[in-house]
Amino acid sequence: MGQKKNARRVAENAAMAKGKMIKTSPQKLNLVAQTIRGKKVEKALAELQFSRKRVAKQVKSVLESAIANAENNHDLDIDALVVSQAFVGKNLVMKRWSPRGRGRVGKIMKPFAEITIVVKEVEEAA
Repeated sequence: MGQKKNARRVAENAAMAKGKMIKTSPQKLNLVAQTIRGKKVEKALAELQFSRKRVAKQVKSVLESAIANAENNHDLDIDALVVSQAFVGKNLVMKRWSPRGRGRVGKIMKPFAEITIVVKEVEEAA
């Protein structure tokens, strides 16, 4: 009688986490996402820990959430996880204004972004 189970959005050996409403532009967030793509999880965490970018702290929390999802929800081995995808998208833009000379107005755009991180379990090559 209940609702049918939703199909998984990622593969059986992968887990996903999303961070929404991150107060930065997608372009700046993508610079941080590029540094962790394709790396092992512990190396990516270390990269984010010592990054000088302000948004790296929020990306690190999303990555930790993806690792926790892999461990608790999908029973994947943490030591064999790799960041297979890290992609960035736009979110809303708050529009503000500031008064300028001669009765005109200056537009101020305050963008938000979102990031999706997919971690995947890979087999170690012997």
